[in-house]
Amino acid sequence: MDKNGEYEGIVAGLGTDGEGIIKIQGTTAFVPFCLTGEKVRFKAVKVKGNIAYGKLLKVITPSYSRVNAPCGVFGRCGGCDLQHMDYAEQLKFKKESVENALSKIGGIYARVNGTVACDGQYGYRNKLALPIGVEDGKTVIGFYARRSHRIVPANNCAIQAEWSEKVFDALYSYVNSGVSGYDEVTRKGELRHFVARGIGGKYIFALVSAKAVDVSYLLALLDKYFKDYTFLLNINDSRDNVIFGDEWRICRGEGFFEAEENSVKFKAGANTFLQVNDEMRSKLYNAVLAEAEGSVAVDLYSGGGMLTAMLARKCGLAYGIEVVEEASRCADELKTANGLDGVMFNVCGKVEDEIGGVFEKTAGRSRVIVCDPPRKGMERSVVRAIASSGADKIILVSCNPATLARDLGLLLGTLAEKDGGLVKVENALPQYVIKSITPFDMFPQTKWCETLVVLSKKIPDEFINIDVEFGESEG
Repeated sequence: MDKNGEYEGIVAGLGTDGEGIIKIQGTTAFVPFCLTGEKVRFKAVKVKGNIAYGKLLKVITPSYSRVNAPCGVFGRCGGCDLQHMDYAEQLKFKKESVENALSKIGGIYARVNGTVACDGQYGYRNKLALPIGVEDGKTVIGFYARRSHRIVPANNCAIQAEWSEKVFDALYSYVNSGVSGYDEVTRKGELRHFVARGIGGKYIFALVSAKAVDVSYLLALLDKYFKDYTFLLNINDSRDNVIFGDEWRICRGEGFFEAEENSVKFKAGANTFLQVNDEMRSKLYNAVLAEAEGSVAVDLYSGGGMLTAMLARKCGLAYGIEVVEEASRCADELKTANGLDGVMFNVCGKVEDEIGGVFEKTAGRSRVIVCDPPRKGMERSVVRAIASSGADKIILVSCNPATLARDLGLLLGTLAEKDGGLVKVENALPQYVIKSITPFDMFPQTKWCETLVVLSKKIPDEFINIDVEFGESEG
């Protein structure tokens, strides 16, 4: 197969990113936006050995699962992967993605439940993050193209909540007033990002700029659309890709917003972690609470403390560990606001540094560990600490099937560390057994999902009961 050559082939299956897999001329080509069984024409944009990466040119024979994508920038924006796929097929794809990751990476062969569907397949995101930059000398607002920092201009997004269009309108009017986007190459210009979140009719907006700018006109524009919001200006003049800098200025409101879920009142700032899908967050948390048993819960990577509070009410005592100071402060305020002083304790620090101390404090009690790490998964030391904790139940929540498979394999002993890497182990003797594995479609139209795994402590086969029946004696 030659670079820039055009080829036709049948899609044999889908890869982990939802791309089509086509085998042709001894080469395996990965082509985005294809569906299994389709005959397609594609251009080979990169060829390395017997692996190629292609660009879809034409669908010659479409799959019955193909649908028309409603978004005008789908295929150019890097946000969505599956808008061309029927939703029932998306749910099937995500279930299979979890199964494949567990078996291929973790050496785990277990039944995976069907993916829990999202009723709102579009317009579900409560968080909007817009890069602002410069293209051909003009300020552009939109979303990053796949695997790049090139901004695809946009004025709406199909998976964002409806209020996001008003944010776009206000931002475009603001940049037309004289402020400019930031050029990452020349380091000229001001505006770098705009981040917004809305829950329950309340909003927090954060403008990220390379230097201080006058936001009074932007506030006036937002006032036309939003009544209950707080606004922050963040100064970030660094050269790295981190969105927020260290300097914050509150320009409107108190710098956070308040909301309520499952009767838990909480506060959130611009940098506080919250699941982006309100409907699926509620379904997921209810599923976690249904499994939470024991007299104390330990919530790792606990964010703003919402789930920690729910666990405190369910179990009677809960500890949360979170490294982000803003989120930990919000968790402390949440604890007091909900009358949970004395039963909810928040520890600010890295999980790998604090987990041992929390386990010591809760030793001798029946424990449930809830772990919802970032996409990169857990540190090895955290996995080892959980595996040796003696907890009655372990509940894992993961947004990345690959790192879930790695961490779960280490927990169950199907993977072992060797020479700085990992090797698969046959006939592992785990201390925990899988009770259930369930994907939740937290991110419709994308390749991603949240997966809930419940582990129970294995009951040792210490005794074998044998019933023996004796007949009557003939003597």
